[in-house]
Amino acid sequence: MHGWIVRASLIGAVVASMGMMVGTAFSNSATPALKGKYTVLEKEQSTHTPGKVKVTEFADFYCPHCHMFEEQGLPVLEKEFGNKIEITMVGFPVIPGKLPTAFDMYEQAKTMGKGPQMRQVLFRTIHKDRLHVFDKTIREMLVKEVGLDPAAFEAGLASGKPARAVEEGKKWGQRVNVDHTPTILLDGNIKADPIDPENLKTVIQSILAADGKR
Repeated sequence: MHGWIVRASLIGAVVASMGMMVGTAFSNSATPALKGKYTVLEKEQSTHTPGKVKVTEFADFYCPHCHMFEEQGLPVLEKEFGNKIEITMVGFPVIPGKLPTAFDMYEQAKTMGKGPQMRQVLFRTIHKDRLHVFDKTIREMLVKEVGLDPAAFEAGLASGKPARAVEEGKKWGQRVNVDHTPTILLDGNIKADPIDPENLKTVIQSILAADGKR
């Protein structure tokens, strides 16, 4: 009888210890509650680094809503957070009947260190200037405008690497169920509505504030 009590006590101690370990594991892996409207994608890993939020915009250069976000949404975020956010666009074509030239141009400009500049120029050219970026003369003009060498740029386009990067971006968007543009992903696994810049500000502020509570 005494032996049974000893064994039972040992088993109880082991179970309690395991319970504490499991509780600690869940506690460490839990995501702090954030403010605002958002969806956490449980199958995607967070890419957050303390003090900075990675803002990924899945966008179509031919989408008027994406153009509006470029002109009205992004400036609000950039003014509010400055270098506390890192903005990257991922080309995600949704408008039918358009050539992929603009997306390839953006990817090539990214590799040459001029991604944000090319993004702005492409949105302006397509939606305000109403020019066709697949025209080589216009393309050369835009490449020079952002400060890149046209010959090196065209060689990069011809390599096929930008087109492959666009395909990888589309696969990523499909994996995280992008069904409209723009779609915003924060730190790799938090979806937030881009139509409401104030909500985006709230979620980003909440992520940054949570850094001090982890």
